[in-house]
Amino acid sequence: MLICWFIICGVYALLILSFILGFDKVRYFDETDKTAKNSFSIIIPFKNEAENLPALLLSLSRLNYPKSKFEILLVDDGSTDNYEQLIFDFLTENPEIELQVLSNIRKTKSPKKDAISVGIKNAQYPWIVTTDADCKIPELWLATLSAFINQKQPKMVVMPVTYTIENTLLEKFQLLDFLSLIGSTIGGFGIKKPFMCNGANLAYEKSVFMKLSGFKGNNHIASGDDIFLMEKLQKHDATSVQYLKSEHVVVTTKPQHNWKNLLHQRRRWAAKTSAYKNWFSKFVAVSVLLMNLNLLVFSVLALLNLFSFKFWLFGFALKFNLDFFLLNKTAQFFKQDRYLKSYVISFLIYPMFVILVVVQSFFASYNWKGETFQK
Repeated sequence: MLICWFIICGVYALLILSFILGFDKVRYFDETDKTAKNSFSIIIPFKNEAENLPALLLSLSRLNYPKSKFEILLVDDGSTDNYEQLIFDFLTENPEIELQVLSNIRKTKSPKKDAISVGIKNAQYPWIVTTDADCKIPELWLATLSAFINQKQPKMVVMPVTYTIENTLLEKFQLLDFLSLIGSTIGGFGIKKPFMCNGANLAYEKSVFMKLSGFKGNNHIASGDDIFLMEKLQKHDATSVQYLKSEHVVVTTKPQHNWKNLLHQRRRWAAKTSAYKNWFSKFVAVSVLLMNLNLLVFSVLALLNLFSFKFWLFGFALKFNLDFFLLNKTAQFFKQDRYLKSYVISFLIYPMFVILVVVQSFFASYNWKGETFQK
């Protein structure tokens, strides 16, 4: 039992230490392309997002990039709200922006992948950029991305996402949890083992998408339009997937409104884990799960005097400090370190939250955009 405890703690410690070191190895990028060399097709799947579309469209209208060098492709997946009037008003106010509204054609069990495929089929420019309808885009998004493409010559560019929150415990917990995922993502790129990305801020060449047959092979899984495509490209050409670490490309989105919705979201994320092709992705997922399970199980054993409290405290302190160090780096990058005041309570909640999500992902369906999906 003691050997098992120390093996799990040791593996987890080495993993998080590698992410901490890797985070700094991904250099900050601060250039913009004043020549606007590249052209982009921005694809945004949506369903009943009338509440969020105005803010997204406003941010897109403020992009500091020639309007003739990008198009916006909104792909509707059967909305029943009054989004048409919003689009009409936007185009009336911004006639210079090229925007199309397309209808999704469902062919698989993954509506979002179908929607992105429809968008790509209609895209006229060589670079595809995806985001979500509940996001906001920074002004230098495309200008910085274009400069990065010119300099680094990638085939896919992974970019940062964060939450804009108010001050509730739920929102602060989600933010810190999400920042830990982004920190691990950046760290993974730093140690040359990319294993995660986010479709809310992702760019790739249209020709590469076509060459890799798009989402073929994982259309039976509702989510994963981002990670599965990245895995395909990594297998084809590992060096062509790169991370753009810059505050100028940070996309912001909203957290979930309640714990129920958060659990559904995390179940959706967890449902695709078993289908990962990248061994390192599975290794990270298992290591994180075992460490959190370790803390819960051995805390009970320690309370029952069946395990040394000193050893348990050592593991607790190890995880507490390593997680905080990585989280602090990420929070400083996003200029959200003020929310680290909630770290202690979030840290205590997290092990129970992780175990609950994993258990539910095996036995429960999840809701997404008003539909119910099985694993």
